[in-house]
Amino acid sequence: MKLMKLLQRLPASVVRRLHRERYRKPSWLTPIPDTHKLTEEDITTFVQSMMQPVLLAMFSKTGSLDAAQALQNLALMRPELVIPPVLEKTYPALETLTEPHQLTATLSCMIGVARSLVSGGQRFPEGPTHMLPLLMRALPGVDPNDFSKCMITFQFIATFVTLVPLVDCSSAFHERTDLTEVEREMCSTSAEFEDFVLQFMDRCFALIDSSTLEQTREETETEKMTHLESLVELGLSSTFSTILTQCSLDIFKVALEKVFNFATTNIFETRVAGRMVADMCRAAAKCHPAESLSLFVPHCCNAINQIAVNEEVLNEEELDKEFLWNLQLLSEVTRVDGDKLIPYRSDLVQILQLTLHLKCKQGYILACNLLHHILRSTALIYPTEYCSVPGGFHQPVCDYLPIKDWGRPGDLWNLDIRWHVPSVEEISLAFYLLDLLLQPELQRLQRFSKGEQEMSRDDVLQSLTIVQHCLLGAGSLMPPLKGEPIPDLVHSMVNLDETTLYTGMDYDETRENYRDAICKVMRQLLHYILEHSEDDTKSLFSIIKIISDLLHFKGSHKHEFDSRWKSFNLVKKSMENRLHGRKQHIRALLIDRVMLQHELRKLTVEGCQYRTIHQELMKDLLRLSTSTYSQIRSRAQSVLFTALGTYNFCCRDLIPHVLEFLNPDNSRVTQQQFKGALYCLLGNHNGVCLANLHDWECIALTWPGIVRSGLSSAMSLEKPSIVRLFDDLADKIHRQYETIGIDFY
Repeated sequence: MKLMKLLQRLPASVVRRLHRERYRKPSWLTPIPDTHKLTEEDITTFVQSMMQPVLLAMFSKTGSLDAAQALQNLALMRPELVIPPVLEKTYPALETLTEPHQLTATLSCMIGVARSLVSGGQRFPEGPTHMLPLLMRALPGVDPNDFSKCMITFQFIATFVTLVPLVDCSSAFHERTDLTEVEREMCSTSAEFEDFVLQFMDRCFALIDSSTLEQTREETETEKMTHLESLVELGLSSTFSTILTQCSLDIFKVALEKVFNFATTNIFETRVAGRMVADMCRAAAKCHPAESLSLFVPHCCNAINQIAVNEEVLNEEELDKEFLWNLQLLSEVTRVDGDKLIPYRSDLVQILQLTLHLKCKQGYILACNLLHHILRSTALIYPTEYCSVPGGFHQPVCDYLPIKDWGRPGDLWNLDIRWHVPSVEEISLAFYLLDLLLQPELQRLQRFSKGEQEMSRDDVLQSLTIVQHCLLGAGSLMPPLKGEPIPDLVHSMVNLDETTLYTGMDYDETRENYRDAICKVMRQLLHYILEHSEDDTKSLFSIIKIISDLLHFKGSHKHEFDSRWKSFNLVKKSMENRLHGRKQHIRALLIDRVMLQHELRKLTVEGCQYRTIHQELMKDLLRLSTSTYSQIRSRAQSVLFTALGTYNFCCRDLIPHVLEFLNPDNSRVTQQQFKGALYCLLGNHNGVCLANLHDWECIALTWPGIVRSGLSSAMSLEKPSIVRLFDDLADKIHRQYETIGIDFY
């Protein structure tokens, strides 16, 4: 393993040195004298000496990724020495079907050298001519019987396609006289791009056909996607999205027609295969919304309306498969630039009114997704295209030759990002939907929580689901919760008011503040359920989720941001050019980074002022955190810990309420409440721990409270989980305070 690390780090170090010697901007560091700089012969000798061990390491069971990184750096220095031997191993690996490891290893190495291959340059001008043969031969790797081969093939295709505009330039062969021999060959082979896109789609359709629930499940097994299937779904949708983003309008129209015919002439179950097809349709709609919506929206709306003519359908527990499939398709293709949805406003509103109160749970959840996606599309700020060239490729070949842009980096100072910023029309559509669909649900739940209206548990859950999806969709349009700041929590000589970051959204104060309205109704409903039907755990789960979003949600979730940040860094690392530096990343990556920065600003909520409304919600969360049911306790505690780290000095206010459950004089405390309170003191691994805050006044309350809690009637030494909790608390306190001496006077 150490040899592998050496193999990976040595080329990286040489690239870093070469960058400093030749490409880095002058700085205050002492310049390297010419006598000590690497010569061209030094670089060639180094690369030649490294090639044999790296090619051996390619097929190691543990180190093909290390070898790929080494090859990536070596190819930056001497592509003509590095890429040909890798190609010699890749072509046979693509032909053989019996050695899957050989294929995955060579493809991961080709991904590493992709940028050097596609860019060509003076040292390896024939590199780009290998691109299309490699893509065509990789297509059989989209194999339903081998998930790992499938994933690496998707990654391989997506990497190459991100670097290359898929535009037919064959006409330039006759129109232009300024082409080199290699460019003439590239122009003639670019005529096959359309064939490649259509063959890729056929492979994907075969993969989807073999992934349907009926074929891959027995009756006893789960109906959800397995982890591997969800990975393949992600790989398929992102690769197809990349292909459509990078192809010309002519190729896009052919692909759109093909995916539309496939989606509308088949009926898929909505949990596995249906999700994959809907993702492909969503990818098409995102790239060119106007062309795609004009096909999908009328078709899906007509199909749903025809089936719903028979009103009995709407009250069935198990809905017609065609009805569900068209609803799922519609919910995915509406995840586009909100401006393009305005012409279909009346059709979409009609479908929402028809389907939001279906009896079938699967049906109304798809309808809620549709509502959620329409609201998000109209309410959020986001880039609308990720093309590798600003302005796209839709120009005559005589003026613009796309093959010149193969492997081209994005210009950081001229990104020309096209942003979607909510227009007045879109915001009015969002509030129209909230007034029409959210308001009645809140009124129903309010009447129910006052005992004025009967509702079954299923009806309550349905209403809560609609409320939750409205909040998720339009959360960015709703101002934060209002309330009076809580005084005297801490004495300070400096101003502790919160700093609010401007994220591009001006709240319309003239409209109803639905965040406040939802908050008021949720608190009433929560108290009613806890008093009358505490075992309605599904509704309580939903209320906990809504409280979390009321407190923190402004358009994006932290866990989603974290996973996108992680995948962004992985892609960046696999495609960066460390030799020339200067942020020479591809344009799509640079746009993604800008979007992540925008989301990061929206997620910055630490240091908020602690207000009365937060105090009330956190008391509700504490009540849920000490519930009878362990799953409710666990979910509520998770939300409570996030809130504790968000609002200034709220811990001082909450600690006495937590310690009340540990008080030996309080005889009404149950064992579940006692245990929940201990968990609240312990905190989670990355959040606030109430037991050892760096605040002496809090410690003076918590530590004696923990010691006295041993006398509580709810304390049971026979219960191993409680003993373990005390051990964890003691361990955490010892670890963080081991060097502090306390003197008692």
